[in-house]
Amino acid sequence: MGVIDDLADQLARDALKAERQLNDPNLVDEVASVILAQSQIMQEAFMTAIRVRRSAVAGKQYIERKLAAGKNAGSAPKPPTIDNPDI
Repeated sequence: MGVIDDLADQLARDALKAERQLNDPNLVDEVASVILAQSQIMQEAFMTAIRVRRSAVAGKQYIERKLAAGKNAGSAPKPPTIDNPDI
């Protein structure tokens, strides 16, 4: 990764952690606005890192639900779609 990607990824980690600690769903958007005021490229890299990290969490949760359903002989959850991304 380049400097921008490295910095954006670390800031994304920090923002997501603070978002959870503060229970503030607007924090990431607020940080993105602060970054955008200085650098559009950095803001885009930050938001990409946020989306990638959130997607990874969603993927892990889906796998865990599939495994739990398999152990309990229950029906497995349907995978999310673009129209219904929530799992």
